[in-house]
Amino acid sequence: MKAYEWILFDADDTLFHFDAFGGLRLMFSRYDVDFAEQDYHTYQSVNKLLWIDYQNGHIGAEQVQRQRFQTWAQRLLIPAHELNRAYLAAMAEICTPLEGAVSLLASLRGQARLGIITNGFTELQQARLERTGLAHHFDVLVISEQVGIAKPHRDIFDHALTLMGDPARDRVLMVGDNPDSDILGGINAGLDTCWVNLDGRKVPGMVNPTYQVTSLAELERRLLVAKN
Repeated sequence: MKAYEWILFDADDTLFHFDAFGGLRLMFSRYDVDFAEQDYHTYQSVNKLLWIDYQNGHIGAEQVQRQRFQTWAQRLLIPAHELNRAYLAAMAEICTPLEGAVSLLASLRGQARLGIITNGFTELQQARLERTGLAHHFDVLVISEQVGIAKPHRDIFDHALTLMGDPARDRVLMVGDNPDSDILGGINAGLDTCWVNLDGRKVPGMVNPTYQVTSLAELERRLLVAKN
């Protein structure tokens, strides 16, 4: 692994635990609903398809946030946007960094400039960065909801690179856990990529990351060796 001027990170399941079931259980408990695993599977059957449409540019962020709670909104007689806001607040409340994330970010201080590029929603991303005390590590925060374009589309990376002062693309590394958005997106933008493959999955299809690691601790070691 070579040394990089900039390192861009995905957020969900790359730097932060993303426990959607836990967040939904906490949120619904505040409406006196015992949200069970079957409820979660039903929710995800809708949510996952919405996210695919969102990443493909067929719908916007607001549609995802509203439509995934439409059934519950009708059942509880609560506006879908209110349920979505309560869910994002619950997710920020339970968020914790992944193992190795704090050490990795601290070790990169002064070694490279850091950014986040995420398909998540603004309200959650900003809240948990502040709540976890990690916001100060990042020079750039690019959120698809604000840009209007999601990974893996090249344009969201081009937007990030403009904010970064247009560094040479071979001096930028994209790090993420999702090969279909993070790694493919980085490749589309002409960046080197590192797949954080915590579960030992096979590389899917035609996606070919520059590097692959099984933990953030491994990524930290390899980046520090490259700098030395």
